[in-house]
Amino acid sequence: MPCFFVRKVLCLCAWLISVPLLYAQEGDTLVYRTLSEVEVVEKARPSVTAQTMPLQQLGRAEIERLGLQSLSEAVKRFSGVTVKDYGGIGGLKTVSIRGLGAQHTAVSYDGITVSDAQSGQADISRFSLDDVESVSLSVGQTDDIFQTARMYASAGALMIKTSAPDFGEHPYRVRAQVRAGSFGLVNPYLRYDRKLGKGWSASLQGDYLRADGDYPFTLTNGSLTEKKKRLNSDIETRRAEANLLGNLGKGGNLSIKGYYFDSERGLPGSVILYNDYAGERLWDRNGFLQAHYEKRFNSRLAVQAQGKYNYAWNQYVDINNNYASGKQEDRYTQREYYSSASILYSPANRISFSLTEDFFVNTLDNTLPNCPFPTRYTALTVAAAQYKDTRLTATASLLSTFITEQVKEGTPPADRKRLSPALSASWRIFPDRNLRLRTAFKDIFRTPTFNDLYYIRVGNTNLKPERARQYNAGITWNGALSAVIPYVSLTVDGYYNRVHDKIVATPTLFIWKMRNAGEVSIKGADIHFSAQTALHKKITLQWQGTYTYQQAIDLTDETAKNYRHQIPYTPRHTGSASLSAQSPWLNISYSLTAVGDRYALPQNTESNRIDRYTEQSISLSRDFPLKACRLRLQGEIINPANVNYDIIKFYPMPGRSWRINLNIIL
Repeated sequence: MPCFFVRKVLCLCAWLISVPLLYAQEGDTLVYRTLSEVEVVEKARPSVTAQTMPLQQLGRAEIERLGLQSLSEAVKRFSGVTVKDYGGIGGLKTVSIRGLGAQHTAVSYDGITVSDAQSGQADISRFSLDDVESVSLSVGQTDDIFQTARMYASAGALMIKTSAPDFGEHPYRVRAQVRAGSFGLVNPYLRYDRKLGKGWSASLQGDYLRADGDYPFTLTNGSLTEKKKRLNSDIETRRAEANLLGNLGKGGNLSIKGYYFDSERGLPGSVILYNDYAGERLWDRNGFLQAHYEKRFNSRLAVQAQGKYNYAWNQYVDINNNYASGKQEDRYTQREYYSSASILYSPANRISFSLTEDFFVNTLDNTLPNCPFPTRYTALTVAAAQYKDTRLTATASLLSTFITEQVKEGTPPADRKRLSPALSASWRIFPDRNLRLRTAFKDIFRTPTFNDLYYIRVGNTNLKPERARQYNAGITWNGALSAVIPYVSLTVDGYYNRVHDKIVATPTLFIWKMRNAGEVSIKGADIHFSAQTALHKKITLQWQGTYTYQQAIDLTDETAKNYRHQIPYTPRHTGSASLSAQSPWLNISYSLTAVGDRYALPQNTESNRIDRYTEQSISLSRDFPLKACRLRLQGEIINPANVNYDIIKFYPMPGRSWRINLNIIL
């Protein structure tokens, strides 16, 4: 009984503190005090308007309010993002930030980066949104200097944080869910959380997904149209995850995560001139074990260590009569051994320093002829410093990279050594207003992938890293307009990126070859707006909107036909908007995504153009609090206007569809 009372008091105190910080106009004016006998075990959610670099976030409440049911749907809510979707539920989905390409985007899962040395990009469709507590997107470098060096080694990062166990008054919690929808979608899910003793808890969750993916679409060829169905777009996945969380008292905190993903999917292929045949299949098996340990000695000194082992296997089969045998079959196996150690020291209340060292090893085996079986050794070292008071935040970091490779056959590339600096600052103009100016610079590069270097006949071991320089300047504001509109947030950022030695595939005499043959200039602006309106004491409206303008042009060769043309799959205009109404009786959400014209190839010709599109969704949900459990029912209509569109040219997306979701928490 005393412990229950203490928990209630602490929850009440946390609520009383958070409300003025969220809604008050002067909520960014903080007075820092030392509280005795209180242990903070989770990092507070950072204010997006106080960051020195653009940061966008979606929490669990926002995910449920908007009716989002996949990670790619959540990421599309962010400004400055391009999600490449190869069609349907089973299509691969990758993330590019501000026109820099998916290889420049790091994807972290509970603080540790998801790696793919073979392709350099992560398929976010393999991660479920059901266990996610928050999704964040940062451009450049976040203000958190106490993180792995690998998070510094990218132009931007998509950060996925999963939910920690929340027991309330009981020593266990069970969450069961089933989702069903159009095109044969069935997706059951089960999670079990359990207290294991003082300071220890465990969770185990798993889900199964299958879908036929045979959605109808309209094929247009000039003045002719034909109604067809998508072929070879089925998918079947199994996902399991186990977590062990331990509070070691003065010894720190320990978390261990095990993850397994297994899938078989059809790759639907492109539809060109009425040829919709697709015989490609892909099997994926991915498992990793990662651990995180953190120890805070006092308010001045903290250390953390992380480790991970990752195994990834995939098999690609293409049944096609163009091959002599009528079938192509390739198998790839990747392994990674990863370690990281960090120290954070704050000699004064406003100054912090950190030093981080990462070391990891990547290997690749495959069944292609003359596979060199490469092994890559990477060492990353970061020194960072930060000054932070109630008005000014300034952060500086220097990343040192050393990469060396070994191969069993052929000649390995030369060692790579590079220093990459980053600087950022945010200044609150008035001491009693939350109006801030921010500016940032980051110099970064991406290493050629194993495919770039070694893929049969196409690979080139003489490739140099692709270098990018990022510049950002913006203004942010949040506060209250009136009692009816208690919260408004607005961020406006202009940016300029310059990419040198861009890695591209160019034709030689008989075959294509990877080369450093590109230079790209990217100018743009991102706008993000959100607000809350109180219509009634029991009814609130929440608005959110984003807009991105992006001019990403090729400056490689003044004599080329595509000189100063927009680079492929980068629209000049994108935007999103959502409006949701919350009440005790029913929650309603409406979302819209708009994407302008893009081009599938470097030349911006009419034949290469991909038409603009808008996609809408409507979500209805209600919570039913019962005596022993909580029941949530949600229904959704996606693309109610039945718009026919492509994200990747010749890969038609689904038209109108529906989903229904039943969730029970015990």
